[in-house]
Amino acid sequence: MKFDAIRPCKGRPREFDVDDALAAALRVFWQKGYEAASLTDLTEAMGITRPSLYAAFGNKEALFRKALDLYEREKLAYVGEALKAPTSRQVVERLWRGALDMQFSDCQPRGCMRIMSSLSCGPEADSIRCDLNARRQSSRDAICARIEQAKAEGDLPSDTSADGLCSYVTAILQAMSVQAAAGATRRELESLIDTSLGMWPGK
Repeated sequence: MKFDAIRPCKGRPREFDVDDALAAALRVFWQKGYEAASLTDLTEAMGITRPSLYAAFGNKEALFRKALDLYEREKLAYVGEALKAPTSRQVVERLWRGALDMQFSDCQPRGCMRIMSSLSCGPEADSIRCDLNARRQSSRDAICARIEQAKAEGDLPSDTSADGLCSYVTAILQAMSVQAAAGATRRELESLIDTSLGMWPGK
């Protein structure tokens, strides 16, 4: 008599949607920062157990990095589009207004996840802080490169300090994030954008 080869048992399928769970974790990290978000906060928001979290995402640090990737991919998509604008003034206007729209979305927490998490990281979360700083630096480098391009094209005066102007652009973005988290109104931040655009040296 011949017997069929024994087939390995398949693992139990996950009883939750990984994408939905990650989106829930993103909101927790965004609201509380990396260190303040406890595993209990995360599992309750995600609707899963700790073993399920570990099995699907790894540890808390790995989950945070995946949530941060999602944040950059979905919530900061406007940055890449803004950098394609034809003039430097249009670039910064789209950057600032894109950030404003994100801050006042009805379904999102206020503030910037990268900034808020970085500010709240203690020494034991140094690797997270370094990752956040590297990601912010990458964004800053992209803005600086676009400003250098504007100088080369004659859109900005030849004596413009690209680094200084880039610092100005990112300072406004950071100020908007902090002020929005502190309760500033949309009208107040729109006024900040309008005033800042009035001082822009480009066309």
